[in-house]
Amino acid sequence: MARYMKGISKKRGLKPGSLVHVGKKTGKSSKISIMDYKGDKFEEKNLKNIEECFAYKNSDSITWINIDGLEDMSLYEKFGREFGIHPLIMEDILNTNQRPKIEEFDEYIYVVLKMIYYSKNIPVVEQVSLICMKNMVITFQEQELKGDVFDNLRNRIRTPGNRIRSANTDYLAYAIIDSIVDNYFVALEEFEDRIENFEEKLLKNPTNEVFTEIYNMKREMIFIRKSVWPFREVINVLQRGESKFISGETSVYFKDVYDHTIQVIDSIELFRDIIEGMLDTYLSSVSNKMNEVMKFLTIFSTIFIPLSFLVGVYGMNFDNMPELKIHYAYQILWGVMILIAGGMLVYFKKKKWL
Repeated sequence: MARYMKGISKKRGLKPGSLVHVGKKTGKSSKISIMDYKGDKFEEKNLKNIEECFAYKNSDSITWINIDGLEDMSLYEKFGREFGIHPLIMEDILNTNQRPKIEEFDEYIYVVLKMIYYSKNIPVVEQVSLICMKNMVITFQEQELKGDVFDNLRNRIRTPGNRIRSANTDYLAYAIIDSIVDNYFVALEEFEDRIENFEEKLLKNPTNEVFTEIYNMKREMIFIRKSVWPFREVINVLQRGESKFISGETSVYFKDVYDHTIQVIDSIELFRDIIEGMLDTYLSSVSNKMNEVMKFLTIFSTIFIPLSFLVGVYGMNFDNMPELKIHYAYQILWGVMILIAGGMLVYFKKKKWL
């Protein structure tokens, strides 16, 4: 479990709300991007520092601020202080081992999600934190990605006349969450392709390398399940429309996201069962191969038992053994042994033991 719990011990003994980054270190500075729109008005740019975001706090337009990178503590101290984010929420944003959850405050709702994508045939689970305010949505990602799951959403926002350009922040929050959930299906399709490839290898040649890969897939699926399963509770809260930040019109869309989440969870459970079956198949294949080897050795030993008996008898040093005086005794003995061995092979063949 060290892989999943690594870094949490750094917070030991610190007061609640202490800003400590828990997660993979990249050494890169945080990148801040912003999209501000209302109707035909649209602005998109990258910001040099967090102070530039403060001008949008009281804007009458819809603003989406995205921050990539969680290692700049001074940035997050300024951000939390300026936007009035509770210290415990700021602490959760920087802790990438969070369980998916939702918390509601007077001025905003806070949602923790897990974004799943593949990098070099390895599933990567990245934490995404979302804060939805009256006129602003703020997302926090662990690192900057080229071609992340929000690219299509950004293109929709850039397109004039798109529905999202005339909607409120709750619809933007829905669109962000929906993009993450939709990408689950992309990741699971890639995982399904891996399963199909290794099912063929498993049936043809169940080697130790195949077993290792199947075991790794099992661990990956457990990790993905741990990241996705609690997400159902989050979407369930949002689709009920009980939050003042989620309108009744938008809660209908969250019901669709909830259905997709259930499909994802069902697929994860199915893949987990398939991988368990693959492990059982591997163990059965190895056991069958061992049985075949033991069967061959047993038949081989059985054939040589009577031959060893004959050789042992005629290898005894007695003077009065009449067969030893026959001129063709050696050839006769060989003939008898060949007949015995041949007869046993024919018998085994009829019994379909060979």
